[in-house]
Amino acid sequence: MLELKNVTLFYGAVRALDSVSMEVGTGEVVVLVGANGAGKSSLLRAISGLNPISAGTILWKGNSIVGSAPHLLVRQGIIHVPEGRRIFPDLSVKENLVIGAYCQGKPKEADFEKAFNYFPELADKLDRPGGLLSGGEQQMLAIARGLMAHPEILMMDEPFMGLAPIIRERLIEIFGVLKRDGQAMLISEQNVEMALEIADRGYVLETGKVALSGPAEELLKDERVVQAYFGLE
Repeated sequence: MLELKNVTLFYGAVRALDSVSMEVGTGEVVVLVGANGAGKSSLLRAISGLNPISAGTILWKGNSIVGSAPHLLVRQGIIHVPEGRRIFPDLSVKENLVIGAYCQGKPKEADFEKAFNYFPELADKLDRPGGLLSGGEQQMLAIARGLMAHPEILMMDEPFMGLAPIIRERLIEIFGVLKRDGQAMLISEQNVEMALEIADRGYVLETGKVALSGPAEELLKDERVVQAYFGLE
């Protein structure tokens, strides 16, 4: 469904991505793991059209989307939940969700019901300003807003960042339900062990390059991953 071939991206003279190749299949959960600055966010921003690439190609269902405007990619089903939640703090929960559905026209009641099935924590807070939600609730709202656009692939950048362990576990539970429902996801995350536990496959990025890739269960056991990211010998 989504394929990157030798994608390179510069910020000025700094090479953020260096010939990155990867893919996400229909209904598949793929994670990008690595330390801060490895290029995970840059890769998601390249896919969603926010950062132009310098070389390589990005294919969506076999067609190049290089140079496509972000809002047009949203209409094609490529939804990006950015790092830091980026909700509209002065708008209510319901208004945030309505904005998420803009490419669908007026949202249907079924869209709200679907969002609240995944995130029942938000159902009784429709009129509450987003900025008054807890950090965990804001992250749930950001993801629910993405789901309102009927994503074919849901890309999430550091969804566990800054959250309490109990909220992280709750999100893992929700991602498991989304996975069972066939939602394709591409997730970038510094918490390597937590990310790989919910994935089908993973890519380990180091300084803008793919250092390792493979089935998630194999990467969890790989000595190089264990030594580099779990702090074990």
